[in-house]
Amino acid sequence: MSRIAGTFAALRAENRAALIPFVEAFDPDRETSLALLTGMAKNGADIIEIGVPFTDPMADGPTIQQAGRRALNAGATLHGVLALVREFRLSNNHTPLVLMGYLNPILSYGTDSFTHDAAEAGVDGLIVVDLPTEEADLLLPAAAANGLDVIRLVAPTTSDDRLPLVLAGSSGFVYYVSITGITGTRTASAADLARDIPRIRRVTGLPIAVGFGIRTPAQAAIVAQHADGAIVASALIDKLVTTNVATVLEDVSSLSQSVRAARGA
Repeated sequence: MSRIAGTFAALRAENRAALIPFVEAFDPDRETSLALLTGMAKNGADIIEIGVPFTDPMADGPTIQQAGRRALNAGATLHGVLALVREFRLSNNHTPLVLMGYLNPILSYGTDSFTHDAAEAGVDGLIVVDLPTEEADLLLPAAAANGLDVIRLVAPTTSDDRLPLVLAGSSGFVYYVSITGITGTRTASAADLARDIPRIRRVTGLPIAVGFGIRTPAQAAIVAQHADGAIVASALIDKLVTTNVATVLEDVSSLSQSVRAARGA
């Protein structure tokens, strides 16, 4: 069983959802992002998403765009992100790590080489924002050969007819983009989630994690009542910019407690 599948199985047994915070690798520098990864794992993160900086992050709002720019200025590369994962794995071999980014750096690296090196480094899953379903064969076979989950994104605009096609070959969990728009803006309501999550469950047995716009413990708790995971990104990056690592980790702890309490766990 993969680390991601094992984590969701354990959470299911405890009747609680996952907290999945986001770290932009190398933002504002390598040492800080490593401290965040290590600290988040100790403060309630069940799975951690690592953003791979890219020059044209089309799905990201201003907060993550600025984080990516800071990271690129700090020298971030895809090779460097994998080295960061390797260092994290020296002290943590249990928290699942998911790389979230764009296709161009993977193609430049070479899909076979990248998936091999990512698995060897300790990556568990991949979210490739701009990989369309019709071109998923660019990555899926190599990822499967190296035991990496490929986590697909679905949105409110994904039709019932298209859902099975989008999710074909996916594994790990489903990333539900709960709004139409970019990251870090508004969030879905409880009514939105009550309508949309069952629609996805009808076509997949994979866990469903909700992202885009979740900023507070209260919002994370609402998500946890309907889905299997709450993904928090921009709010944590904003807090890092205005405060420090310790304060971000306090927020992660608060989010974790809220998600845990959402189902009485």
